Amino acid sequence: MAHGSHLDGAALRALTASRGQPAFVPAEFAAPADKPRDRIWDLAETLHCSIVGTCLTKAEARALLGKLGVPDARTMSEHRLHGQVVHLAGRRDAGAKLLQKMLDRRHEREIRRFDKARTVDEVRLLWREYLERGEIPGAYWAAITHPATDWGLVQDIFGEVHMLSHLVGQSNRADIRRLRQLEEDLAERDERIAAQEARILALMEQRDEIGAENRSLAARAAIPAAATAPDMHAREAVRSLELRLTRERAHAEALEEKLAILTQASARLGADLESEVGRRRAAESELAAIESLLGSEGADVDAGTRQDAGRLAKATFLYVGGRPRQVAHLRRFVERRGGRLLSHDGGIEDSMGLLAGLVSRSDLVLFPVECVSHEATGLLKRHCEAGGTPFRPVRSASLASFVQAVMQAPPAA
Repeated sequence: MAHGSHLDGAALRALTASRGQPAFVPAEFAAPADKPRDRIWDLAETLHCSIVGTCLTKAEARALLGKLGVPDARTMSEHRLHGQVVHLAGRRDAGAKLLQKMLDRRHEREIRRFDKARTVDEVRLLWREYLERGEIPGAYWAAITHPATDWGLVQDIFGEVHMLSHLVGQSNRADIRRLRQLEEDLAERDERIAAQEARILALMEQRDEIGAENRSLAARAAIPAAATAPDMHAREAVRSLELRLTRERAHAEALEEKLAILTQASARLGADLESEVGRRRAAESELAAIESLLGSEGADVDAGTRQDAGRLAKATFLYVGGRPRQVAHLRRFVERRGGRLLSHDGGIEDSMGLLAGLVSRSDLVLFPVECVSHEATGLLKRHCEAGGTPFRPVRSASLASFVQAVMQAPPAA
Protein backbone atom coordinates (compact mmCIF):
# COMPACT_ATOMS: atom_id res chain seq x y z
CA MET A 1 0.00 0.00 0.00
CA ALA A 2 2.87 2.34 0.71
CA HIS A 3 4.34 2.33 -2.76
CA GLY A 4 1.81 1.05 -5.26
CA SER A 5 -1.17 2.51 -7.05
CA HIS A 6 -4.51 0.78 -6.63
CA LEU A 7 -6.47 2.25 -9.54
CA ASP A 8 -8.55 0.04 -11.77
CA GLY A 9 -8.58 0.12 -15.58
CA ALA A 10 -11.56 2.47 -15.78
CA ALA A 11 -9.76 5.08 -13.68
CA LEU A 12 -6.68 4.85 -15.86
CA ARG A 13 -8.71 5.21 -19.05
CA ALA A 14 -10.51 8.24 -17.56
CA LEU A 15 -7.17 10.00 -17.01
CA THR A 16 -5.35 8.88 -20.18
CA ALA A 17 -8.14 8.82 -22.75
CA SER A 18 -6.22 10.91 -25.31
CA ARG A 19 -2.91 12.65 -25.92
CA GLY A 20 -4.65 15.94 -26.88
CA GLN A 21 -7.23 18.05 -25.12
CA PRO A 22 -9.44 15.82 -22.92
CA ALA A 23 -13.21 15.90 -23.37
CA PHE A 24 -13.51 17.06 -19.77
CA VAL A 25 -10.85 18.89 -17.75
CA PRO A 26 -11.62 19.23 -14.01
CA ALA A 27 -11.65 22.80 -12.75
CA GLU A 28 -8.69 22.24 -10.43
CA PHE A 29 -6.39 21.73 -13.45
CA ALA A 30 -7.56 24.90 -15.20
CA ALA A 31 -6.77 27.21 -12.24
CA PRO A 32 -4.29 30.11 -12.62
CA ALA A 33 -0.59 29.46 -11.97
CA ASP A 34 -0.50 31.62 -8.82
CA LYS A 35 -3.17 29.69 -6.94
CA PRO A 36 -2.14 27.83 -3.75
CA ARG A 37 -1.42 24.10 -3.70
CA ASP A 38 -4.48 21.92 -4.24
CA ARG A 39 -6.18 20.20 -1.33
CA ILE A 40 -6.93 16.52 -1.69
CA TRP A 41 -10.71 17.06 -1.75
CA ASP A 42 -10.27 19.50 -4.64
CA LEU A 43 -8.58 16.86 -6.82
CA ALA A 44 -10.41 14.52 -9.20
CA GLU A 45 -11.81 11.48 -7.39
CA THR A 46 -9.93 9.20 -9.80
CA LEU A 47 -6.67 10.42 -8.21
CA HIS A 48 -7.61 9.68 -4.58
CA CYS A 49 -6.98 5.93 -4.80
CA SER A 50 -3.46 6.29 -6.21
CA ILE A 51 -2.54 9.09 -3.77
CA VAL A 52 -3.62 7.10 -0.71
CA GLY A 53 -2.02 3.90 -2.01
CA THR A 54 1.28 5.54 -3.00
CA CYS A 55 1.83 8.38 -0.54
CA LEU A 56 0.47 6.98 2.74
CA THR A 57 1.68 3.95 4.69
CA LYS A 58 -0.61 1.38 6.30
CA ALA A 59 0.54 2.47 9.77
CA GLU A 60 -0.30 6.11 9.00
CA ALA A 61 -3.70 5.13 7.57
CA ARG A 62 -4.56 3.18 10.73
CA ALA A 63 -3.38 6.06 12.91
CA LEU A 64 -5.57 8.46 10.90
CA LEU A 65 -8.72 6.35 11.35
CA GLY A 66 -7.83 5.86 15.03
CA LYS A 67 -7.76 9.63 15.56
CA LEU A 68 -11.16 9.85 13.88
CA GLY A 69 -12.57 7.29 16.32
CA VAL A 70 -13.05 4.36 13.93
CA PRO A 71 -13.37 1.42 16.38
CA ASP A 72 -11.63 -1.34 14.37
CA ALA A 73 -8.94 0.84 12.79
CA ARG A 74 -6.12 -1.40 14.02
CA THR A 75 -7.70 -4.72 13.04
CA MET A 76 -9.53 -4.15 9.74
CA SER A 77 -8.15 -5.68 6.52
CA GLU A 78 -5.75 -3.67 4.38
CA HIS A 79 -8.28 -3.51 1.53
CA ARG A 80 -11.01 -2.09 3.77
CA LEU A 81 -8.50 0.27 5.40
CA HIS A 82 -7.52 1.61 1.99
CA GLY A 83 -11.16 2.04 0.92
CA GLN A 84 -12.11 4.01 4.02
CA VAL A 85 -9.21 6.45 3.65
CA VAL A 86 -9.97 6.93 -0.07
CA HIS A 87 -13.58 7.69 0.89
CA LEU A 88 -12.36 10.31 3.39
CA ALA A 89 -10.25 12.02 0.72
CA GLY A 90 -13.27 13.24 -1.23
CA ARG A 91 -15.12 14.75 1.74
CA ARG A 92 -14.30 18.28 2.82
CA ASP A 93 -14.55 17.60 6.54
CA ALA A 94 -12.29 16.97 9.53
CA GLY A 95 -11.15 13.58 8.19
CA ALA A 96 -10.00 14.96 4.82
CA LYS A 97 -8.27 17.93 6.49
CA LEU A 98 -6.44 15.57 8.86
CA LEU A 99 -5.40 13.45 5.86
CA GLN A 100 -4.15 16.58 4.05
CA LYS A 101 -2.04 17.60 7.07
CA MET A 102 -0.63 14.09 7.42
CA LEU A 103 0.44 13.97 3.75
CA ASP A 104 1.93 17.48 3.88
CA ARG A 105 3.87 16.68 7.04
CA ARG A 106 5.18 13.34 5.75
CA HIS A 107 6.34 14.76 2.39
CA GLU A 108 7.41 18.20 3.60
CA ARG A 109 10.90 17.96 2.06
CA GLU A 110 9.58 17.17 -1.41
CA ILE A 111 6.95 19.92 -1.17
CA ARG A 112 9.61 22.50 -0.31
CA ARG A 113 11.73 21.30 -3.23
CA PHE A 114 8.81 21.47 -5.70
CA ASP A 115 7.76 24.90 -4.39
CA LYS A 116 10.84 26.32 -6.13
CA ALA A 117 9.36 25.30 -9.51
CA ARG A 118 7.40 28.08 -11.24
CA THR A 119 6.37 26.47 -14.54
CA VAL A 120 4.92 23.17 -15.64
CA ASP A 121 8.21 22.29 -17.35
CA GLU A 122 10.12 22.82 -14.12
CA VAL A 123 7.65 20.59 -12.26
CA ARG A 124 7.99 17.92 -14.95
CA LEU A 125 11.80 18.09 -14.74
CA LEU A 126 11.73 17.65 -10.96
CA TRP A 127 9.28 14.75 -11.27
CA ARG A 128 11.55 12.97 -13.79
CA GLU A 129 14.52 13.43 -11.45
CA TYR A 130 12.69 11.80 -8.53
CA LEU A 131 11.27 9.03 -10.76
CA GLU A 132 14.73 8.11 -12.05
CA ARG A 133 15.92 7.71 -8.44
CA GLY A 134 12.88 5.61 -7.49
CA GLU A 135 11.70 8.22 -4.94
CA ILE A 136 8.02 8.11 -5.83
CA PRO A 137 5.67 8.85 -2.85
CA GLY A 138 6.70 12.37 -1.84
CA ALA A 139 7.34 13.54 -5.41
CA TYR A 140 3.93 12.21 -6.53
CA TRP A 141 2.09 14.18 -3.84
CA ALA A 142 4.13 17.35 -4.37
CA ALA A 143 3.77 17.26 -8.17
CA ILE A 144 0.05 16.43 -8.29
CA THR A 145 -0.84 19.28 -5.89
CA HIS A 146 1.57 21.85 -7.35
CA PRO A 147 -0.28 24.95 -8.66
CA ALA A 148 1.71 24.95 -11.94
CA THR A 149 0.81 21.33 -12.79
CA ASP A 150 -1.52 21.13 -15.77
CA TRP A 151 -3.84 18.36 -16.94
CA GLY A 152 -1.33 16.88 -19.41
CA LEU A 153 1.35 16.53 -16.72
CA VAL A 154 -1.18 14.94 -14.35
CA GLN A 155 -1.96 12.34 -17.03
CA ASP A 156 1.73 11.55 -17.54
CA ILE A 157 2.57 11.32 -13.83
CA PHE A 158 -0.50 9.24 -13.07
CA GLY A 159 0.27 6.79 -15.90
CA GLU A 160 3.90 6.34 -14.82
CA VAL A 161 2.92 5.62 -11.20
CA HIS A 162 0.20 3.24 -12.33
CA MET A 163 2.58 1.20 -14.51
CA LEU A 164 5.28 1.24 -11.82
CA SER A 165 2.81 -0.38 -9.41
CA HIS A 166 2.33 -3.22 -11.91
CA LEU A 167 6.08 -3.81 -12.17
CA VAL A 168 6.56 -3.84 -8.38
CA GLY A 169 3.55 -6.12 -7.92
CA GLN A 170 4.85 -8.61 -10.51
CA SER A 171 8.28 -8.72 -8.86
CA ASN A 172 6.81 -9.23 -5.38
CA ARG A 173 4.45 -11.96 -6.58
CA ALA A 174 7.30 -13.84 -8.25
CA ASP A 175 9.42 -13.65 -5.09
CA ILE A 176 6.50 -14.83 -2.95
CA ARG A 177 5.90 -17.79 -5.29
CA ARG A 178 9.57 -18.77 -5.07
CA LEU A 179 9.56 -18.54 -1.27
CA ARG A 180 6.40 -20.64 -0.98
CA GLN A 181 7.86 -23.30 -3.28
CA LEU A 182 11.02 -23.38 -1.14
CA GLU A 183 8.92 -23.80 2.00
CA GLU A 184 7.06 -26.73 0.44
CA ASP A 185 10.33 -28.34 -0.69
CA LEU A 186 11.85 -27.92 2.78
CA ALA A 187 8.79 -29.46 4.45
CA GLU A 188 8.94 -32.45 2.09
CA ARG A 189 12.66 -32.91 2.79
CA ASP A 190 12.04 -32.72 6.54
CA GLU A 191 9.50 -35.52 6.27
CA ARG A 192 11.86 -37.68 4.23
CA ILE A 193 14.72 -37.13 6.67
CA ALA A 194 12.48 -37.96 9.64
CA ALA A 195 11.38 -41.21 7.93
CA GLN A 196 15.01 -42.11 7.16
CA GLU A 197 16.05 -41.47 10.76
CA ALA A 198 13.22 -43.63 12.07
CA ARG A 199 14.25 -46.42 9.68
CA ILE A 200 17.89 -46.12 10.78
CA LEU A 201 16.90 -46.38 14.46
CA ALA A 202 14.80 -49.47 13.75
CA LEU A 203 17.68 -51.11 11.87
CA MET A 204 20.10 -50.32 14.68
CA GLU A 205 17.77 -51.91 17.22
CA GLN A 206 17.39 -54.97 14.99
CA ARG A 207 21.17 -55.15 14.61
CA ASP A 208 21.67 -55.04 18.38
CA GLU A 209 19.11 -57.80 18.91
CA ILE A 210 20.74 -60.02 16.28
CA GLY A 211 24.18 -59.33 17.77
CA ALA A 212 23.00 -60.42 21.21
CA GLU A 213 21.45 -63.56 19.77
CA ASN A 214 24.64 -64.29 17.79
CA ARG A 215 26.74 -63.99 20.92
CA SER A 216 24.41 -66.39 22.69
CA LEU A 217 24.62 -68.92 19.84
CA ALA A 218 28.41 -68.61 19.73
CA ALA A 219 28.62 -69.30 23.47
CA ARG A 220 26.42 -72.38 23.13
CA ALA A 221 28.41 -73.67 20.14
CA ALA A 222 31.69 -73.29 22.05
CA ILE A 223 30.70 -75.75 24.82
CA PRO A 224 33.43 -78.45 24.96
CA ALA A 225 32.42 -81.71 23.33
CA ALA A 226 33.46 -83.57 26.51
CA ALA A 227 30.71 -81.88 28.43
CA THR A 228 28.05 -83.22 26.11
CA ALA A 229 26.92 -86.71 25.37
CA PRO A 230 28.99 -88.10 22.48
CA ASP A 231 26.03 -89.22 20.50
CA MET A 232 24.67 -88.40 17.07
CA HIS A 233 21.97 -86.02 18.35
CA ALA A 234 24.51 -83.82 20.15
CA ARG A 235 26.76 -83.52 17.09
CA GLU A 236 23.77 -82.66 14.89
CA ALA A 237 22.66 -79.97 17.36
CA VAL A 238 26.13 -78.40 17.31
CA ARG A 239 26.22 -78.37 13.48
CA SER A 240 22.73 -76.83 13.41
CA LEU A 241 23.84 -74.07 15.79
CA GLU A 242 26.95 -73.39 13.71
CA LEU A 243 24.89 -73.09 10.51
CA ARG A 244 22.42 -70.75 12.21
CA LEU A 245 25.28 -68.66 13.58
CA THR A 246 26.75 -68.37 10.06
CA ARG A 247 23.41 -67.25 8.61
CA GLU A 248 22.85 -64.70 11.39
CA ARG A 249 26.32 -63.26 10.92
CA ALA A 250 25.67 -62.85 7.20
CA HIS A 251 22.33 -61.17 8.00
CA ALA A 252 24.03 -58.83 10.47
CA GLU A 253 26.67 -57.87 7.88
CA ALA A 254 23.94 -57.12 5.32
CA LEU A 255 22.15 -54.93 7.86
CA GLU A 256 25.38 -53.12 8.66
CA GLU A 257 25.90 -52.40 4.94
CA LYS A 258 22.30 -51.18 4.54
CA LEU A 259 22.66 -49.01 7.64
CA ALA A 260 25.80 -47.40 6.15
CA ILE A 261 23.97 -46.69 2.89
CA LEU A 262 21.00 -45.10 4.71
CA THR A 263 23.35 -43.03 6.88
CA GLN A 264 25.05 -41.64 3.76
CA ALA A 265 21.66 -40.89 2.18
CA SER A 266 20.58 -39.07 5.35
CA ALA A 267 23.80 -37.01 5.30
CA ARG A 268 23.17 -36.04 1.65
CA LEU A 269 19.59 -35.02 2.46
CA GLY A 270 20.86 -32.92 5.36
CA ALA A 271 23.36 -31.17 3.07
CA ASP A 272 20.62 -30.56 0.48
CA LEU A 273 18.41 -29.12 3.21
CA GLU A 274 21.13 -26.72 4.35
CA SER A 275 21.67 -25.68 0.72
CA GLU A 276 17.95 -25.01 0.25
CA VAL A 277 17.85 -22.99 3.48
CA GLY A 278 20.82 -20.96 2.27
CA ARG A 279 19.17 -20.25 -1.08
CA ARG A 280 15.95 -19.25 0.67
CA ARG A 281 17.77 -16.88 3.01
CA ALA A 282 19.60 -15.38 0.03
CA ALA A 283 16.29 -14.83 -1.80
CA GLU A 284 14.76 -13.24 1.31
CA SER A 285 17.81 -11.00 1.75
CA GLU A 286 17.61 -9.89 -1.90
CA LEU A 287 13.90 -9.16 -1.57
CA ALA A 288 14.57 -7.13 1.60
CA ALA A 289 17.27 -5.14 -0.25
CA ILE A 290 14.89 -4.30 -3.10
CA GLU A 291 12.08 -3.33 -0.68
CA SER A 292 14.52 -1.16 1.29
CA LEU A 293 15.65 0.47 -1.96
CA LEU A 294 12.08 1.36 -2.89
CA GLY A 295 11.54 2.82 0.57
CA SER A 296 8.68 0.45 1.41
CA GLU A 297 6.54 0.51 4.53
CA GLY A 298 6.91 4.24 5.12
CA ALA A 299 10.73 4.52 5.26
CA ASP A 300 12.14 8.05 4.90
CA VAL A 301 13.01 8.10 1.18
CA ASP A 302 15.47 11.02 1.40
CA ALA A 303 17.29 9.51 4.35
CA GLY A 304 17.52 6.14 2.57
CA THR A 305 18.91 7.81 -0.56
CA ARG A 306 21.53 9.70 1.42
CA GLN A 307 22.56 6.49 3.16
CA ASP A 308 22.88 4.65 -0.19
CA ALA A 309 24.81 7.57 -1.69
CA GLY A 310 27.20 7.58 1.27
CA ARG A 311 27.74 3.86 0.88
CA LEU A 312 28.44 3.93 -2.88
CA ALA A 313 29.90 7.44 -3.41
CA LYS A 314 33.36 7.32 -4.98
CA ALA A 315 33.38 3.49 -4.80
CA THR A 316 34.49 1.54 -7.89
CA PHE A 317 33.00 -1.93 -8.48
CA LEU A 318 34.06 -4.55 -11.05
CA TYR A 319 31.33 -6.89 -12.34
CA VAL A 320 32.61 -9.95 -14.24
CA GLY A 321 30.23 -12.11 -16.30
CA GLY A 322 26.46 -11.67 -16.27
CA ARG A 323 24.17 -10.74 -19.14
CA PRO A 324 25.12 -7.73 -21.34
CA ARG A 325 21.66 -6.10 -21.21
CA GLN A 326 21.46 -6.51 -17.42
CA VAL A 327 24.94 -4.98 -16.91
CA ALA A 328 23.65 -1.66 -18.29
CA HIS A 329 20.93 -1.57 -15.60
CA LEU A 330 23.49 -2.39 -12.89
CA ARG A 331 25.74 0.43 -14.08
CA ARG A 332 22.90 2.98 -13.94
CA PHE A 333 22.03 1.80 -10.42
CA VAL A 334 25.61 2.38 -9.17
CA GLU A 335 26.16 5.66 -11.02
CA ARG A 336 22.93 7.21 -9.70
CA ARG A 337 24.30 6.64 -6.20
CA GLY A 338 27.65 8.24 -6.89
CA GLY A 339 29.64 5.07 -7.59
CA ARG A 340 31.32 3.64 -10.67
CA LEU A 341 30.86 0.20 -12.25
CA LEU A 342 33.50 -1.45 -14.43
CA SER A 343 32.55 -4.62 -16.32
CA HIS A 344 34.11 -7.61 -18.11
CA ASP A 345 32.11 -10.30 -19.91
CA GLY A 346 34.26 -13.13 -18.51
CA GLY A 347 36.18 -13.88 -21.71
CA ILE A 348 33.37 -14.12 -24.27
CA GLU A 349 34.53 -11.06 -26.21
CA ASP A 350 36.72 -9.21 -23.70
CA SER A 351 40.31 -10.39 -23.34
CA MET A 352 41.25 -12.23 -20.13
CA GLY A 353 44.39 -10.10 -20.07
CA LEU A 354 42.29 -7.06 -19.11
CA LEU A 355 41.21 -8.56 -15.77
CA ALA A 356 44.41 -7.73 -13.84
CA GLY A 357 44.17 -4.03 -14.69
CA LEU A 358 40.44 -3.85 -13.94
CA VAL A 359 40.91 -5.58 -10.56
CA SER A 360 43.65 -3.12 -9.56
CA ARG A 361 41.26 -0.18 -10.18
CA SER A 362 38.38 -1.65 -8.14
CA ASP A 363 37.32 -1.47 -4.50
CA LEU A 364 35.18 -4.61 -4.74
CA VAL A 365 34.87 -7.34 -7.39
CA LEU A 366 31.57 -9.17 -7.96
CA PHE A 367 30.62 -12.04 -10.26
CA PRO A 368 27.34 -14.01 -10.67
CA VAL A 369 28.18 -17.67 -10.02
CA GLU A 370 25.49 -18.89 -12.44
CA CYS A 371 26.66 -16.72 -15.37
CA VAL A 372 30.47 -16.75 -15.50
CA SER A 373 33.01 -19.35 -16.68
CA HIS A 374 35.19 -21.40 -14.28
CA GLU A 375 38.28 -20.13 -16.08
CA ALA A 376 37.31 -16.48 -15.50
CA THR A 377 36.42 -17.19 -11.85
CA GLY A 378 39.75 -18.87 -11.11
CA LEU A 379 41.79 -16.15 -12.81
CA LEU A 380 39.75 -13.41 -11.11
CA LYS A 381 40.30 -14.90 -7.63
CA ARG A 382 44.06 -15.12 -8.20
CA HIS A 383 44.26 -11.45 -9.27
CA CYS A 384 42.15 -10.37 -6.25
CA GLU A 385 44.28 -12.36 -3.78
CA ALA A 386 47.50 -11.06 -5.32
CA GLY A 387 46.37 -7.43 -5.13
CA GLY A 388 44.44 -7.65 -1.84
CA THR A 389 41.18 -6.66 -3.54
CA PRO A 390 38.03 -8.11 -1.91
CA PHE A 391 35.72 -10.15 -4.14
CA ARG A 392 32.19 -11.42 -3.60
CA PRO A 393 30.28 -14.14 -5.49
CA VAL A 394 26.71 -13.08 -6.37
CA ARG A 395 23.95 -15.71 -6.28
CA SER A 396 22.49 -14.84 -9.71
CA ALA A 397 22.74 -12.30 -12.53
CA SER A 398 19.57 -10.50 -11.39
CA LEU A 399 19.34 -6.87 -10.22
CA ALA A 400 18.04 -8.07 -6.83
CA SER A 401 21.17 -10.20 -6.19
CA PHE A 402 23.43 -7.31 -7.26
CA VAL A 403 21.64 -4.77 -5.04
CA GLN A 404 21.86 -7.11 -2.04
CA ALA A 405 25.59 -7.72 -2.60
CA VAL A 406 26.43 -4.03 -3.12
CA MET A 407 24.42 -2.89 -0.10
CA GLN A 408 26.34 -5.35 2.09
CA ALA A 409 29.64 -3.84 0.95
CA PRO A 410 31.38 -1.60 3.53
CA PRO A 411 30.94 2.17 2.90
CA ALA A 412 33.55 3.81 0.68
CA ALA A 413 36.42 5.50 2.49
